[in-house]
Amino acid sequence: MVGRVAHGSEPVYVSFHDEEWGVPIHDDRKLFELLVLSEALAEFSWPAILNKRDLLRKLFNDFDPCSVAQFAEKKIPSLKSSGSTLLSEQKMRAVVENARQMLKVIEEFGSFNNYCWSFVNHKPIINGFRYARQVPVKTPKAEAMSKDLMQRGFRCVGPTVIYSFMQAAGIVNDHLSSCFRFEECIGSCSKESRTNTESMTLGKGLTKKCSLQD
Repeated sequence: MVGRVAHGSEPVYVSFHDEEWGVPIHDDRKLFELLVLSEALAEFSWPAILNKRDLLRKLFNDFDPCSVAQFAEKKIPSLKSSGSTLLSEQKMRAVVENARQMLKVIEEFGSFNNYCWSFVNHKPIINGFRYARQVPVKTPKAEAMSKDLMQRGFRCVGPTVIYSFMQAAGIVNDHLSSCFRFEECIGSCSKESRTNTESMTLGKGLTKKCSLQD
Protein backbone atom coordinates (compact mmCIF):
# COMPACT_ATOMS: atom_id res chain seq x y z
CA MET A 1 0.00 0.00 0.00
CA VAL A 2 1.47 3.36 -1.02
CA GLY A 3 -0.42 5.53 1.47
CA ARG A 4 0.59 8.95 0.16
CA VAL A 5 -0.46 12.04 2.08
CA ALA A 6 -3.19 13.36 -0.21
CA HIS A 7 -2.27 16.23 -2.49
CA GLY A 8 -3.59 14.77 -5.73
CA SER A 9 -2.47 12.19 -8.24
CA GLU A 10 -0.96 14.49 -10.87
CA PRO A 11 2.29 13.01 -12.23
CA VAL A 12 4.30 16.07 -11.19
CA TYR A 13 3.19 15.64 -7.58
CA VAL A 14 3.57 11.86 -7.56
CA SER A 15 7.14 12.27 -8.80
CA PHE A 16 7.84 14.91 -6.14
CA HIS A 17 6.41 12.70 -3.40
CA ASP A 18 8.20 9.56 -4.57
CA GLU A 19 11.61 11.18 -5.13
CA GLU A 20 11.95 14.39 -3.08
CA TRP A 21 9.37 15.07 -0.34
CA GLY A 22 10.66 14.04 3.06
CA VAL A 23 14.25 13.34 2.00
CA PRO A 24 16.60 15.10 4.46
CA ILE A 25 18.09 18.15 2.73
CA HIS A 26 21.31 19.86 3.81
CA ASP A 27 22.04 21.99 0.76
CA ASP A 28 21.42 25.69 1.38
CA ARG A 29 20.16 26.45 -2.13
CA LYS A 30 17.71 23.57 -1.99
CA LEU A 31 16.52 24.63 1.45
CA PHE A 32 15.91 28.14 0.13
CA GLU A 33 13.96 26.72 -2.80
CA LEU A 34 11.76 24.60 -0.55
CA LEU A 35 11.15 27.56 1.75
CA VAL A 36 9.94 29.64 -1.21
CA LEU A 37 7.73 26.82 -2.52
CA SER A 38 6.28 26.26 0.95
CA GLU A 39 5.37 29.93 1.20
CA ALA A 40 3.25 29.49 -1.93
CA LEU A 41 1.32 26.67 -0.23
CA ALA A 42 -0.65 29.29 1.66
CA GLU A 43 -2.59 29.88 -1.56
CA PHE A 44 -1.85 26.97 -3.91
CA SER A 45 -1.58 23.17 -3.88
CA TRP A 46 1.67 21.27 -4.37
CA PRO A 47 0.76 20.25 -7.95
CA ALA A 48 0.07 23.89 -8.92
CA ILE A 49 3.36 24.99 -7.36
CA LEU A 50 5.42 22.19 -8.90
CA ASN A 51 4.04 22.98 -12.35
CA LYS A 52 5.58 26.45 -11.96
CA ARG A 53 8.84 25.35 -10.33
CA ASP A 54 11.00 25.60 -13.45
CA LEU A 55 9.74 29.14 -14.03
CA LEU A 56 10.45 30.09 -10.42
CA ARG A 57 13.95 28.64 -10.70
CA LYS A 58 14.54 30.81 -13.73
CA LEU A 59 13.15 33.95 -12.06
CA PHE A 60 15.21 33.45 -8.91
CA ASN A 61 18.47 32.33 -10.53
CA ASP A 62 18.13 28.70 -9.50
CA PHE A 63 17.29 29.86 -5.98
CA ASP A 64 20.77 31.17 -5.31
CA PRO A 65 20.19 33.36 -2.22
CA CYS A 66 23.42 35.26 -2.86
CA SER A 67 22.08 36.35 -6.25
CA VAL A 68 18.49 36.94 -5.14
CA ALA A 69 19.65 39.06 -2.21
CA GLN A 70 21.19 41.50 -4.67
CA PHE A 71 17.97 42.03 -6.67
CA ALA A 72 17.30 45.75 -7.03
CA GLU A 73 13.96 47.16 -5.91
CA LYS A 74 13.04 48.08 -9.47
CA LYS A 75 13.49 44.47 -10.61
CA ILE A 76 10.76 43.07 -8.37
CA PRO A 77 7.75 44.28 -10.43
CA SER A 78 9.37 42.83 -13.55
CA LEU A 79 9.57 39.44 -11.84
CA LYS A 80 5.81 39.49 -11.43
CA SER A 81 5.30 40.35 -15.09
CA SER A 82 7.61 37.57 -16.27
CA GLY A 83 4.83 35.00 -16.39
CA SER A 84 4.46 33.75 -12.84
CA THR A 85 0.92 34.00 -11.52
CA LEU A 86 1.94 31.94 -8.51
CA LEU A 87 3.45 34.65 -6.33
CA SER A 88 1.99 38.07 -5.67
CA GLU A 89 4.29 41.09 -5.74
CA GLN A 90 4.21 41.00 -1.94
CA LYS A 91 5.42 37.39 -1.98
CA MET A 92 8.08 38.29 -4.54
CA ARG A 93 9.36 40.99 -2.20
CA ALA A 94 9.31 38.48 0.65
CA VAL A 95 11.50 36.08 -1.33
CA VAL A 96 14.09 38.80 -1.94
CA GLU A 97 14.04 39.97 1.67
CA ASN A 98 14.27 36.40 2.94
CA ALA A 99 17.34 35.83 0.77
CA ARG A 100 18.95 38.86 2.40
CA GLN A 101 18.10 37.65 5.88
CA MET A 102 19.29 34.15 4.97
CA LEU A 103 22.78 35.50 4.27
CA LYS A 104 22.86 36.95 7.78
CA VAL A 105 21.84 33.57 9.18
CA ILE A 106 24.60 31.89 7.16
CA GLU A 107 27.13 34.36 8.51
CA GLU A 108 26.01 33.63 12.07
CA PHE A 109 25.53 29.85 11.89
CA GLY A 110 27.90 28.88 9.07
CA SER A 111 25.03 27.68 6.88
CA PHE A 112 21.26 27.89 6.63
CA ASN A 113 21.36 24.11 6.98
CA ASN A 114 22.96 24.44 10.41
CA TYR A 115 20.29 26.89 11.49
CA CYS A 116 17.26 24.91 10.27
CA TRP A 117 18.40 21.56 11.61
CA SER A 118 19.35 23.00 14.99
CA PHE A 119 15.63 23.13 15.84
CA VAL A 120 15.52 19.30 15.79
CA ASN A 121 19.01 18.68 17.19
CA HIS A 122 20.23 17.78 13.68
CA LYS A 123 18.09 14.64 13.57
CA PRO A 124 14.82 14.33 11.61
CA ILE A 125 11.62 13.86 13.57
CA ILE A 126 10.02 10.57 12.51
CA ASN A 127 6.31 10.58 13.28
CA GLY A 128 5.06 7.35 11.71
CA PHE A 129 1.43 8.41 11.43
CA ARG A 130 -0.96 5.77 10.13
CA TYR A 131 -3.61 8.13 8.76
CA ALA A 132 -3.47 11.42 6.87
CA ARG A 133 -5.88 12.98 9.36
CA GLN A 134 -3.22 12.58 12.06
CA VAL A 135 -0.67 14.75 10.25
CA PRO A 136 -0.61 18.20 11.89
CA VAL A 137 -0.46 21.52 10.07
CA LYS A 138 1.97 22.94 12.62
CA THR A 139 3.90 21.85 15.70
CA PRO A 140 5.68 23.57 18.61
CA LYS A 141 9.02 23.18 16.82
CA ALA A 142 7.58 24.76 13.67
CA GLU A 143 6.20 27.58 15.79
CA ALA A 144 9.63 28.06 17.39
CA MET A 145 11.39 28.25 14.02
CA SER A 146 8.69 30.53 12.63
CA LYS A 147 8.96 32.90 15.58
CA ASP A 148 12.74 33.05 15.34
CA LEU A 149 12.69 33.62 11.57
CA MET A 150 10.20 36.45 11.92
CA GLN A 151 12.31 38.04 14.65
CA ARG A 152 15.22 37.92 12.21
CA GLY A 153 13.21 39.77 9.58
CA PHE A 154 11.97 36.91 7.40
CA ARG A 155 8.53 37.39 5.84
CA CYS A 156 5.63 35.04 5.07
CA VAL A 157 7.02 32.37 7.39
CA GLY A 158 4.10 31.52 9.66
CA PRO A 159 4.12 28.18 11.52
CA THR A 160 2.02 26.34 8.92
CA VAL A 161 4.38 27.48 6.16
CA ILE A 162 7.37 26.42 8.21
CA TYR A 163 5.89 23.02 9.00
CA SER A 164 5.29 22.42 5.29
CA PHE A 165 8.93 23.41 4.73
CA MET A 166 10.10 21.02 7.45
CA GLN A 167 8.11 18.20 5.87
CA ALA A 168 9.43 18.85 2.36
CA ALA A 169 13.04 19.20 3.56
CA GLY A 170 12.92 15.98 5.56
CA ILE A 171 13.43 17.78 8.85
CA VAL A 172 10.22 15.95 9.70
CA ASN A 173 9.33 12.59 8.16
CA ASP A 174 5.56 12.75 7.73
CA HIS A 175 5.23 9.97 5.19
CA LEU A 176 2.53 7.66 6.47
CA SER A 177 3.87 4.47 8.02
CA SER A 178 2.13 2.54 5.21
CA CYS A 179 3.92 4.57 2.53
CA PHE A 180 6.88 2.92 0.81
CA ARG A 181 8.82 6.19 1.20
CA PHE A 182 8.55 6.16 4.99
CA GLU A 183 11.30 3.59 5.50
CA GLU A 184 13.26 4.78 2.46
CA CYS A 185 13.57 8.28 3.88
CA ILE A 186 14.68 6.86 7.23
CA GLY A 187 17.27 4.81 5.37
CA SER A 188 18.36 7.84 3.39
CA CYS A 189 18.95 9.75 6.61
CA SER A 190 20.86 6.86 8.22
CA LYS A 191 23.08 6.41 5.16
CA GLU A 192 23.83 10.12 5.01
CA SER A 193 24.68 10.18 8.71
CA ARG A 194 27.28 7.46 8.14
CA THR A 195 28.83 8.74 4.92
CA ASN A 196 28.33 12.50 4.89
CA THR A 197 28.02 13.78 8.45
CA GLU A 198 30.06 16.85 7.56
CA SER A 199 27.18 18.23 5.52
CA MET A 200 25.02 18.22 8.64
CA THR A 201 27.18 20.94 10.14
CA LEU A 202 28.59 22.79 7.14
CA GLY A 203 25.84 22.91 4.55
CA LYS A 204 26.49 23.01 0.80
CA GLY A 205 25.74 24.99 -2.27
CA LEU A 206 26.83 28.56 -1.45
CA THR A 207 29.98 30.54 -2.02
CA LYS A 208 31.69 31.28 1.29
CA LYS A 209 32.38 34.92 0.39
CA CYS A 210 28.77 35.65 -0.49
CA SER A 211 27.46 38.53 1.59
CA LEU A 212 25.34 41.64 1.38
CA GLN A 213 26.93 44.96 0.65
CA ASP A 214 26.61 47.49 3.47
